[in-house]
Amino acid sequence: MNYIVAFSRRIRPYQVVFIFLVGLCAATLAANDGDPKAFVTISSCYIQCDVNLPCRAILRGERSPEEFEGVLVEDTVGYDGTFFYAMARDPLHAADCLDVPAYRYQRILLPLVVHVLTLGYTELFPFAFVFVNGLSLIISTILLEDLLIQLGRSRWYALTYGLFFGALVGVRLSTAEPFAYVLVIGAIWFEQRGKPIWTIILMTLAAFAKEPTGLFVAGFMLYYLLERRWRDLLLMGIIVGGTFGLWQLHLHNTLGAYGLTSGAPPERIPYNGLWLIWTEGHFLAFLVLGALFIPSVVIPSLWGLWATIREFLSGEYHLYTCLYFAVLSFIPFVPFSTFSEYLGIYRLIVGMVFMHVLYAALRYPQRPLNYSTLWIVLVLIFPWILETNYTYSL
Repeated sequence: MNYIVAFSRRIRPYQVVFIFLVGLCAATLAANDGDPKAFVTISSCYIQCDVNLPCRAILRGERSPEEFEGVLVEDTVGYDGTFFYAMARDPLHAADCLDVPAYRYQRILLPLVVHVLTLGYTELFPFAFVFVNGLSLIISTILLEDLLIQLGRSRWYALTYGLFFGALVGVRLSTAEPFAYVLVIGAIWFEQRGKPIWTIILMTLAAFAKEPTGLFVAGFMLYYLLERRWRDLLLMGIIVGGTFGLWQLHLHNTLGAYGLTSGAPPERIPYNGLWLIWTEGHFLAFLVLGALFIPSVVIPSLWGLWATIREFLSGEYHLYTCLYFAVLSFIPFVPFSTFSEYLGIYRLIVGMVFMHVLYAALRYPQRPLNYSTLWIVLVLIFPWILETNYTYSL
């Protein structure tokens, strides 16, 4: 026991995250013959930027593979990183390289950062994405450590987020979650230090990194409303809502659609997205994914909604109550397309995970906080996504 205590004093959670990230990157390169482009999972179909390719029509669901009988078409499907790569390569003219241009372009900040860091040199893109997302995850862990210490809790609970599968996936597959949520956690950190202007600035940036961070904007505004902080409420609404709204108008004018309405619509029945895996798919898939999602997504979200609503009804609330409730309010209505893709749902609940940690650290002595560490077990999924093998043949 003394050795464990001594070890915990010599090393910090963010250092554990750094070591894990180094191992993850090394394992990814080893599994893909040392090819750094494995981190951006480039789609050989979309990266050609030709909207008339047969594979594009099939991926959009407009044509069936049978229509191209006798013509062999091979494609590496890739993952969302391929769209960030395309926007980083040409931030102004990447629409033809994207599956849903307005939806992808609303997440423009990470590609812009990578483009600037690399001066547009594409060979450096994979390294830049890993660097930005990896550094973001490490900084997030450091900030969470500090927020936990403010609450008188062990900094080691920050590992629940630092080693959470949904956040780590962003580093492995070059998606925006680590970068977007370091801005959110930074905004929380500044709010706790009485610097709301920095909170507003960071939340504005976060909105351009990934639109689900808008739930945190709603949480901050709810808190300002309850606290009657009219100036901060007005500034948050005008600056964050105004700039993001103007960006949406620009997307509509140039690409013919709003980014916010280009994705799958939310379900109307709570948790119907999970149930549809059975009714629209296969019972076996429902059993497998349900075994993953019910304990790691559904039950925690239901518990969080119950805890926060009960707190509001009692007349007690905290910043963490408002933020946690705002994030949880969307979870029951997550669309089928997200629930049916396990990477997608775990990327989506990143905000729920670190808010659970902060809220549980604030309100509960031990159990909910200790249970949160079970999310770390999900890293065992990683061996299945180390190799870039999102392929199909037509």
